[in-house]
Amino acid sequence: MFYLIPGLGADERVFRQLAPQLHGETELLPWLPPESEEETLPHYAARMAEAIPEGATGLLVGVSFGGVVALEINRLRPGLRTVLISSIPDASCLPPLLKLVRTTRLYKLFPPQGLKLFPRAGQWYFGVKGGAEYRLFKRILRDMEPRYTRWAIARLLHWDSTPVGRSIQILGTQDRVFPPGPTPVDYLIPGGGHFMVVSHAPEIARILNEVAAEGEE
Repeated sequence: MFYLIPGLGADERVFRQLAPQLHGETELLPWLPPESEEETLPHYAARMAEAIPEGATGLLVGVSFGGVVALEINRLRPGLRTVLISSIPDASCLPPLLKLVRTTRLYKLFPPQGLKLFPRAGQWYFGVKGGAEYRLFKRILRDMEPRYTRWAIARLLHWDSTPVGRSIQILGTQDRVFPPGPTPVDYLIPGGGHFMVVSHAPEIARILNEVAAEGEE
């Protein structure tokens, strides 16, 4: 079984290219509205985990912020193996730009819905190609829910990842959100940006299928 968690503000649309290429059943874990702006990440992850049977096995696949939530869920569902796509394995891997945003509290001054006004800037930052990819990206931006997005950004920037479990990380060499750093990465996708779950779906599907097969041996 592949349990799939999309990135911040995204939904099942980011998996349309990937899911059909996976060798097994897939189940999307949709985002839940936060109970309040103060809801903790562990509490939120516990609510998300209710959709997964206790003792479940397979892969828990999280994209971007979905990877952070997947690691929190994995504390409660240890039979699953967590795979991170365009995400980070612990809080120490937060890149300098996001650490600056956290320190200066810019995320409180610039509302997330502001991205809707500058889709081309977002296209560059997230590594979105033109054509169908860009149209999908604009639709995702349009559908972002401000309350949830504000909550998620704050939880990401102030994530307490200790002690977090082992994960398998798939990262793109051109990812501007979570660029490769000194920490070893399990799988590097040449040319992959932060939107590579769409743009590089065949390469990512091959890796996920290999990891899933290894777990069955």
